[in-house]
Amino acid sequence: MSFFNKIIVAIVQLMPKAMVGFFSKRYIAGETLDNAVELVKKLNEKNIYATIDVLGESVKNKEEAVSAKNKALEVLATIAKNNLKANLSIKPTQMGLAIDENFALKQISELIEKARENNNFVRIDMEDSPYTDLTFSLYKKLRNNYDNVGVVIQAYLKRTYDDVILLNKLGTNYRLCKGIYIESPNIAYKEKQVIRENYLKILEAILKTGNYIGIATHDEYLINNASKLVKELNLTNDKFEFQMLLGVREDLRDKINSAGHKIRIYVPFGKDWYAYSVRRLKENPQIAGYVFKSLFSLKK
Repeated sequence: MSFFNKIIVAIVQLMPKAMVGFFSKRYIAGETLDNAVELVKKLNEKNIYATIDVLGESVKNKEEAVSAKNKALEVLATIAKNNLKANLSIKPTQMGLAIDENFALKQISELIEKARENNNFVRIDMEDSPYTDLTFSLYKKLRNNYDNVGVVIQAYLKRTYDDVILLNKLGTNYRLCKGIYIESPNIAYKEKQVIRENYLKILEAILKTGNYIGIATHDEYLINNASKLVKELNLTNDKFEFQMLLGVREDLRDKINSAGHKIRIYVPFGKDWYAYSVRRLKENPQIAGYVFKSLFSLKK
């Protein structure tokens, strides 16, 4: 399967941009905020929540970071104006973390402050391992002043369980995902079942503390076991939600929604959709297989 996925990635990179756009449009709202709003409204009509992300990660200078922040502020204002069931997700390097940590702290603080004024929430995404410590440091500083901010953790990193033990003490709001970036086996688990087991171990450690968590996965094995765990712990729906990417496993999304659980969809948009699409395929070729099977309705 790995060889098959890599072949698809290679083919995608040779395709004209317009053709890549055809393959990607199911997974990206579009180039504009209006595109994202239209899509989120449709999700909300089904009682499905969203988190909106302006595409783009590392920036070259502070001017680009300020521009990214202003676009994120526009997202927050638009969510409030349209009464959308949605919050904001941001990449810390997009806000300047790789340039100046204090500058990024100021940038993100401004976003969280605006979100608080609108009774909303900001999720800080996790990027690859060079930024893990920086992101946690940033989050802890923000958490001292705000309760409407959360962070992403990745189950495939060997350090994550220990991180969670410390983060739980802060009353952290989490998004737990498997992890997408290609990392060294020295710091990341590689075996599918080992990652699953670590995911569930981390999930249990969080749920037992009562901290809120977004259970972010398309893996039916994990969803089923997470559902069993919340029943065993007798948890109410206000302690967790499920999260998925736009356009992936919509059958499973609707099943979760029909069961009465809160579900949130990650809705990216922006002019950087092409770079985002190709980069994501390079970072995790397995996604190519998911996309191919979804497009051609093949069984998993």
